[in-house]
Amino acid sequence: MSVTTAPQALVIEGGNPLNGRIRASGNKNGALPILAACLLADEPITLSNVPRIRDVDTMIELVAATGASAEWTGPNEVRIDPAGLSSHEVDAVLAERIRASFLLAGPLLARLGRASVPPPGGDVIGRRRLDPHIHALEKLGTRIEIDSGYEMATDGLQGADIFLDEASVMATENAVMAAVLAPGETTIGNAACEPHVQDLCRFLVSLGAQISGIESNVLRIHGVESLHGGEWTIAPEHIEVGSFIGLAAVTNSDLTIDGVVPKDMVSILTAFSRLGIEVEPGDNWLRVPPHQELVIQNDLGDQVPKIEDGPWPAFPADLTSIAVAVATQAWGAILIFEKMFENRLFFVDKLVSMGARIIVCDPHRVVVSGPSRLYGQRLTSPDIRAGMAILIAALCANGRSVIGNVAEIDRGYERIDDRLRAVGAQIERVEA
Repeated sequence: MSVTTAPQALVIEGGNPLNGRIRASGNKNGALPILAACLLADEPITLSNVPRIRDVDTMIELVAATGASAEWTGPNEVRIDPAGLSSHEVDAVLAERIRASFLLAGPLLARLGRASVPPPGGDVIGRRRLDPHIHALEKLGTRIEIDSGYEMATDGLQGADIFLDEASVMATENAVMAAVLAPGETTIGNAACEPHVQDLCRFLVSLGAQISGIESNVLRIHGVESLHGGEWTIAPEHIEVGSFIGLAAVTNSDLTIDGVVPKDMVSILTAFSRLGIEVEPGDNWLRVPPHQELVIQNDLGDQVPKIEDGPWPAFPADLTSIAVAVATQAWGAILIFEKMFENRLFFVDKLVSMGARIIVCDPHRVVVSGPSRLYGQRLTSPDIRAGMAILIAALCANGRSVIGNVAEIDRGYERIDDRLRAVGAQIERVEA
């Protein structure tokens, strides 16, 4: 896939309802660890429903830089052949682009006994600890030296009892990938259990791994000698489904979202119901009916309600930005508490510039009072999810908005302008 390097912007004419069907892409945070995990196998693997986004392109390049073969074989299909795996060094230039570059540590240690991993990049949304990764890999028998990067080596990984001091998604994934080929039994306590972690575990099981406790916060892994090849379909992106629900609700749209796993939406729909959003669920789809009057549902005693994020199955941190944007269009006041990242909410000044009424209490909490009439502005996207929140605000605002640094949105949302235009959005991509 050729990725243009010229800076681009999105030009949006707001205030137009959407109508039709839109399909959720494959889960970005599921595809990235699964691409890394392909290095654990002895045979080729074909992945389908892979989102064609910038972060996935970078991970494919990182996998190929190890000597494995990694290439797009269809619009959303990737083939990985790990036969040529030979380099334990993770490309430093590519690693600067995405935090998921650190996910190569587990597979490289399991297959080559060494991993040289530079500090990862990714969204600047606050401190993002690598400590749980390091502690888990050390428990499995890895020696780690930390200088300008992370030099890791092992004489042979062994099963171990691991307790993560935080339910880190990527640390859980790294530990699982390192453990599936390690002799003995590994137990991971306080494991993350987000849908994309479950998808990684089920993918590994399909290759011959022995993992129990999937969907829970305690994983048990019995090491096996090898993993075979196969085929796997990446699960749908529940964060994208949540983003489209919020978008439909604030634009008075009649939107049906396909590619939905209902059990992945329980906490999301519960939180959105506090914002007054109603949806009609189906087996693998849901519909957001048009012309909803969004009214915030107060707590008992008419107290101001709260939406707070947390590890799964709590409301996902990646949707807090979306919840803020939706709350600007709902009657009443609500506290939104972003517990996990101290910089996530710093984008709200852009919504305020559009006319939103938002009080920033501290780096983790904002109070939103609505509804506010928003007006188009010239804006910029600071990170993936804030970029989508700004795009949602622009689509419901009066007038024209221009969103710069659209590459940040492209990192997480596949062809977002094309897909929204197909359901009636007035949105164009231009050179900035």
